Amino acid sequence: MTLKFKLKKYRDNKTGFFFVLPYALAFMVFITIPVVMGMLLSFTYFNLLDAPRYIGFTNFITIFTADSAFMQQIVPNTITFAVIVGPAGYLLGFFLAWLLAQIPHRLRTILALVIYSPSMTAGVAMAVMWRIIFSGDESGYLNAVLLNLSIIDAPIQWLSNPDYLMTIMIIVTLWSSMGIGFLAMLAGVLNINPELFEAAYIDGMTSKIQEIFYITIPSMKPQMLFGAVMSLVATFNAGSIGVLLSGQNPTPQNAGQLIVTHIDDYGFIRFDMGYAAALSIVLLILVYFFSRVAFKLFGDND
Repeated sequence: MTLKFKLKKYRDNKTGFFFVLPYALAFMVFITIPVVMGMLLSFTYFNLLDAPRYIGFTNFITIFTADSAFMQQIVPNTITFAVIVGPAGYLLGFFLAWLLAQIPHRLRTILALVIYSPSMTAGVAMAVMWRIIFSGDESGYLNAVLLNLSIIDAPIQWLSNPDYLMTIMIIVTLWSSMGIGFLAMLAGVLNINPELFEAAYIDGMTSKIQEIFYITIPSMKPQMLFGAVMSLVATFNAGSIGVLLSGQNPTPQNAGQLIVTHIDDYGFIRFDMGYAAALSIVLLILVYFFSRVAFKLFGDND
């Protein structure tokens, strides 16, 4: 490839380069550089006051050998939360998108906005609303209903009781999980060529279940992949809801403590930024692993 050819190729593509440049710069500044800095800090002891001090793999060794809360509670909590919220939120998003595609346009638009709106609510505002519902005194909506129905004799401390906190976190997260991924799947369902359904029914397709598995899902794999990745990222970033609901970090007896809140605990409460960075790298690896699984399931393998 000659220099003259390379220059001609650059001139032909320079408009595209200029369009890509703002995104590339933003990606480098807000994604690439912070990830690299986090990797470097994970090998140091850094308390925000003194200069970072290199300590090798000590932080990672501590995570898996000396941090009993991480191995005994936080990892199981995170796995439980992710296994329930991730697939359940994803399947719920697809099911609601498919249902909305079956109804008239105007009603569909209204219902889509209603379903999507909880995901636009700020975390603090959402937590305040749910804290009123699950308040531990008699004025809490749930306690008031249960007391009036004589189901309970005394108010239950929903948000400070380790037996209930994780369940409430899952309910709240599912309620607010219909975000961008849900809209992408709705767009995917609506843009499937109707002729595919007509041809399938002519060829002998007899039920909506067959329609979903043989036409709908194969025809919207890009949207399914996008929805899976967004659901995955949202699941691993939703851990702070436990702190917002309980008002404590760590949460009571670590019952609602996930990797994200463990990072906040060490980074912004204990000011051990090196250890928090190491925890962030562990979380990054987990997200990458599950993202690869999503790509295997819904990516283009051709």
